[in-house]
Amino acid sequence: MAFSLVWISISAQTENLKKAGSISYISGSSVYVKFNSTEHISIGDTLFVEVNNSLTPALKVNNLSSISCVCSAISDLKLNVGDNIVSTYIKEEEINIDNKSVVDNAASTEALILDEQQQNDTITKTQRIVQNKNDIYGKISLSSYSGFSNSPGGNSQRMRYTFAMNAGNIGGSKVSAETYISFSHRDNNWNDIQSNIFNGLKIYNFAVKYEPTTSMKIILGRKINPNISNIGAIDCLQAEKVWNSMTVGAFVGSRPDYQDYSFNFSLLQFGGYIAHTYKNKSNRKMKTTFAFVEQQNSGATDRRFAYIQHYNTLAKNLYVFGTAEVELYQNIKGEKKSTLNFTNLYLMLRYKILRNLSVSASYSARTNLIYYETYKNLVDRLLEDEALQGYRFRINFRPARKLAIGAWVGYRSRKDDPKPTKNANAYISYSSIPGINAAATISATLLETAYLKGQIYSLRLSKDLIPGKLYGSFAYRYVDYQYTFTEGNDLQHVGDINLSWRIYKKISFSVSYEGQFEKEFTYNRIYANLLTRF
Repeated sequence: MAFSLVWISISAQTENLKKAGSISYISGSSVYVKFNSTEHISIGDTLFVEVNNSLTPALKVNNLSSISCVCSAISDLKLNVGDNIVSTYIKEEEINIDNKSVVDNAASTEALILDEQQQNDTITKTQRIVQNKNDIYGKISLSSYSGFSNSPGGNSQRMRYTFAMNAGNIGGSKVSAETYISFSHRDNNWNDIQSNIFNGLKIYNFAVKYEPTTSMKIILGRKINPNISNIGAIDCLQAEKVWNSMTVGAFVGSRPDYQDYSFNFSLLQFGGYIAHTYKNKSNRKMKTTFAFVEQQNSGATDRRFAYIQHYNTLAKNLYVFGTAEVELYQNIKGEKKSTLNFTNLYLMLRYKILRNLSVSASYSARTNLIYYETYKNLVDRLLEDEALQGYRFRINFRPARKLAIGAWVGYRSRKDDPKPTKNANAYISYSSIPGINAAATISATLLETAYLKGQIYSLRLSKDLIPGKLYGSFAYRYVDYQYTFTEGNDLQHVGDINLSWRIYKKISFSVSYEGQFEKEFTYNRIYANLLTRF
């Protein structure tokens, strides 16, 4: 039932190189990433998070300076200050493919599979040279979120602690382990945490992997499978085997609890998938995956479905991706029967017209996902909801090395909505303003729904105060919402200031302030983060 805004990226490459950085600051929808140098990084590029030796798309570059990037999140991954970020580039020709869509994890699934395949190719080649190399790395971070306001909500304080680790080929063996855990608490929710530790503790990844051969792996624990990521995390056992161009996998286990993300073994799930990959002489790929999944609640069928997805990069500069989910079971008023209903359809096309000019278009159609056991009291209402349709078109143009221009428009509608939702965005970005050597971005967003009309105008400046050590930025946003069925409007002036300090090679500290000023209330937010990597 959760929908995501996702960017998709793939590279056609001859030699894929990596550049490592880390998140230095997060403010609202902006994520700041620091590198030793932003050479080979361009506005509009996709940045990645390395998860289990696989690069997963996470951020899109909106602006940059000589060592820092201002980005926006493009996936549902939990990002925190200090997280390692990877930029990829190639020596010769590069094709970046991106699209922003509203669809149930379809784009997320596609992105994970693309990068898993690319990483599997790289890992297999590496293993031929160095077998079972021991590799352990991770991070520990401490974050503080403080809010001060004269609104009825008052002040707030939140702390968050995270621990992430990857241990590859432990002790030179074929066993690897990975984990990503966070614990957070507010100043007024200790009673809730004492009654249920999972109100504060979140285990996003906790798994052990055994690879008896380079073409087979067995996973035990909690992990999202990139081939079937739209079902979320799987708790228990997964297995996968590759035969040349064919991949076959299966899993059995449970789903995380839908209220607190704890382990809930009454939510049984099992299924399997088969995939075929084709690669032409130019190293461009096409992959088709088919999967079947059954999810239960206390032994009764909750949801049974199949899905198929396909991506194709065989034609130069052209990328096609599509996915569909099909419901195979329904239980209405005690009448159980098999069915064949499409619940999600997503199609995307992107074409790179010139090296500095690209366009993309997408279409999504979805209906409600119904869990007959978990959400019994909602079934009748969910069955009445109409399908939601959405379209999006995007264009990106880089007329000069330091200048980038882009725009997108979106449209979505439901038959019972009073009117469709329409939105549009345009930006101009220049990476090196003469005289001050700072990067600047100006953007405008227009939004119209059945209930409001809105305009958002923003200006952001960023600069390396001490190259390689201290980075700073300033932003201002003018937000004006006019409501359709109530009088007046909601006018906001929002400003934020950020400083990020690289104390040592693996230790960094960042602090930021964001002020939101309205007619009646003022909101002040302070965020601080200390991170160490190992």
